[in-house]
Amino acid sequence: MKTPITIITGYLGSGKTTLLRNILESGKKIAVVMNEFGAIDIDAKIIKGKNVNIAELAGGCVCCSISGEFELAVKEIIEKARPKHIIVETTGVVDPESLIYDVLENMDYLRLDSVVCIVDCDALAKYPEIGITSRKQIEMADILLLNKTDLVAEEQLNAIESRVRKINGEAPLYKTVKCNIPSALIFGIFTEKYVSKQNHKGIDDIESFVFTAVKIVDKNKFEGFVSALPRDILRAKGFVNFPDGTYLFNYVNGRCDFEKWAKEDTKIVFIGKNLEKVKTEAENKLG
Repeated sequence: MKTPITIITGYLGSGKTTLLRNILESGKKIAVVMNEFGAIDIDAKIIKGKNVNIAELAGGCVCCSISGEFELAVKEIIEKARPKHIIVETTGVVDPESLIYDVLENMDYLRLDSVVCIVDCDALAKYPEIGITSRKQIEMADILLLNKTDLVAEEQLNAIESRVRKINGEAPLYKTVKCNIPSALIFGIFTEKYVSKQNHKGIDDIESFVFTAVKIVDKNKFEGFVSALPRDILRAKGFVNFPDGTYLFNYVNGRCDFEKWAKEDTKIVFIGKNLEKVKTEAENKLG
């Protein structure tokens, strides 16, 4: 019997991990596949495999971080965890078509359920241009989530919906806050797609660096540093230790938030362009 697979796409900071955290509470025996465990709160034994690290979660779910080839990792997940459903969170700067092609053409033990695209309404209101990668993500979607609707005015939301509909007029579209949507609406679609084999690439000049700190970080200095980040910084996420404890930190499109978290080392990944100056400032001001 083929294992259903759902692919979640969306640009950096749109809400993919938030959606995953919501889905994991659905009670379904799911395997979530991420580039890294990231903001999923994992308090479980990590099973080290050849191509994937697997963490067992409540209710029979597992969270999986790929350390080898994708196809081999998925086989290993099915073998070890036997999930009822697999969900893959794609990186935000990559066209999903190559992954869809692999699933359809090379992984006959999987059945493509749906491609879900999360659209960041706050980002589109601030920066209206829809890039090539975001356009392809919207175009390939079977389900569209217009997320962060609480951060835009009604007329802005209507304009965003209109622009998205010009790219994809067929997929069901849901307006959400923090990707709050019943899991039943995104499972059981079993889409049919036809994609050609191509050399798909992400955005060439997107870079990243990881900032770490052993000492406690001054909260005022950190907030001042974040408020001065240039537009070239598309996304930042990770954990930061302040005097009053550890926080999960998320930054996207000039807006940031903090969520109280269990003890972690300060470790933040910055994603964007022209990062050298920001990296130097982080090390000088926060290190």
